[in-house]
Amino acid sequence: MKRALYGVMAFGLMMVGAAGALAVSAIDGEDVVRPAELTATEIAGAIFDHPEVVVSSRNDRTTHDFITHLSSDKNFVSGMYRATEGHWNYHDRPYGVDEFMYFIEGSVTLTSVDGTVQVIEAGEAATIPKEWKGTWDTMGYSKLYVIYSADGVE
Repeated sequence: MKRALYGVMAFGLMMVGAAGALAVSAIDGEDVVRPAELTATEIAGAIFDHPEVVVSSRNDRTTHDFITHLSSDKNFVSGMYRATEGHWNYHDRPYGVDEFMYFIEGSVTLTSVDGTVQVIEAGEAATIPKEWKGTWDTMGYSKLYVIYSADGVE
């Protein structure tokens, strides 16, 4: 299943060393790949001022997505994400990707189809399996994320 989560419709491999994203250089004609790093300042919110951030707006909701890494097979992506108030319904179809999230600011309320309610707040983490069904509600948040999908994440 392709990731269209949160209204973000496209991903691109970002090679932006100054912002901590995947950095590539050449040595003796071969590419050298280095780990992606986010500094404490970037995690505190400065990353969302970067020109490579994908900003999407729909139905009075705005999201900001900065991708730190997209694997060469396009099955794995990591980054930082910020969203304003919103409600997402995954009752008719599952979530679609396996996602680990660590919340920096704000919170989300995840209500599974069986009625179980989980509130994930800043400083806490959650992993949502691709088969999960339910609703996602928030007054706004920012998070670090890691997503895997065997079908690709773009």
